[in-house]
Order: sequence, then C-alpha cells, then structure tokens
Amino acid sequence: MSDRHFDELAARFAEKIYGGAKGAIRLAVLQADLAEALPQRPLRVLDVGAGLGHMSLWLAERGHAVTLAEPAAPMLDGARQRFAEAGCSATFIQAPWQELPDHFDQPFDVLLCHAVLEWLAEPAAILPVLHQLTTPGGWLSLAFYNRDALIYRNLLKGHFRKLRKERFAGEGQSLTPQQPLDPRELEMQLQPAWQVESRSGVRVFHDYMPQEFQTRAAPAEVLEMELAYRRHPAFAGLGRYLHWICRPR
Repeated sequence: MSDRHFDELAARFAEKIYGGAKGAIRLAVLQADLAEALPQRPLRVLDVGAGLGHMSLWLAERGHAVTLAEPAAPMLDGARQRFAEAGCSATFIQAPWQELPDHFDQPFDVLLCHAVLEWLAEPAAILPVLHQLTTPGGWLSLAFYNRDALIYRNLLKGHFRKLRKERFAGEGQSLTPQQPLDPRELEMQLQPAWQVESRSGVRVFHDYMPQEFQTRAAPAEVLEMELAYRRHPAFAGLGRYLHWICRPR
C-alpha cells in the first residue's frame, strides 16, 4: 500500500465532499473549533495536504499568512484558482508531506492536517513531521476519518459480513479512505508529543439520517444542531470525522 493522492479525482472530490451538506457541516465545525482555539492575531499557517484550499482560504481571509502544501497538481491548481477569485494571496507548494521539512527554515504557528492520515500507507509516520513543523507554543488542527463511525454505519446497514472480515478500507476509485483510523490507537500515538485540547465530531448525526429526513431538514437547522452536539459526550464519537485541536508537549 502507498499514500493515496488525488491527481485523477480532483473534480469528483470537489463535488462529492464540498458540493452539499456534508462539506458545509465539515467546514462549519472546523471553523468553529479554530475560531475558538486560535488567538486574535496574525499567525503563520501551514496546510498539509491542503486539497482545494477551503480551510486555508478561510484563514487567509482572516489575516493569517497561509502556505498550502499539496502533492496533487490538479488539487493545488484548484486551490490557486479559489484564492485568485477571492483576491487573497498565499504560498503554494506541490510536495508530499515527507518532503516538507526540506522546504522550511522555521516552524509554523498553526498546522492543518485535515483528511490526510486516512489516505497514508503508514498514518503514524507523519506525526513526527507535524511536530517538527509546529512551533513549541503552536496548534495542530487534526481531522481524520473515524473508524468507529464507519463500523456503526455498517451495523445500521446490516453489513455484518463486512464487519466480521474487518473490510473497512475503500477500494479502487472509492472516496472511502484506505486507512480509517481508530481514535484510541491514534491518541496513544499522539500522546508522547501532543496534548489533545479539544475534540469535536464532524457530522455526528447527519450521515445517519434517513434520506427522506435529510431532504426535509432545513440546512441551516442541520448546521445549528451539528454545531450544538459536536462535543456531546454521547454523540461526538459518532462523527464521520473527528477534529482534534492539539498542542505540542
């Protein structure tokens, strides 16, 4: 298994991830968490695996100095276009995470690593690099695909054979990640170098709603409820993604 990049799937990724309620919820939760955690002053931000640059642009519009690092050229081109249309500037680097320490002389105040770990052959291998690239008093915004939520959804669908075989990875052109992450295992891997300061679930109920209820629900109300329940102790762990704000130890 190798790291998965999105050279051939940029358009499909944009439509599937950010073309509807799922993307809107994801952005709303990430933005709410970061607005709460980060100080009100300009910060140097590195977005690792920046994709189409949605979160980077949001931070750039708030006065932060943003660098986007993305290995897939079509995704990075999409991010450049997004920034140009918004009239915002940023630094764009086409590189995989393994090469990033060679690109920078000093660490960053904030690192974004959103929906990256689950596409890597060895997710834990990136953690020391993220630590190296973050200032001692900085922040890591880590969002990852939650194995628990995938298991729960398969239970609800009655996919018991898949569960018995532990077949959780997406295959071929699927946008289901190849390495859904066990949050308990990831926390153990983070523990020596990182302190998890806040935890939110991303889409803690939306993806479990029957289609007719999804269609009927007002998008603004869905967003309101997702934000209200994103840290509820009974529901946060059901988020399709989990978002953790971490500080270096």
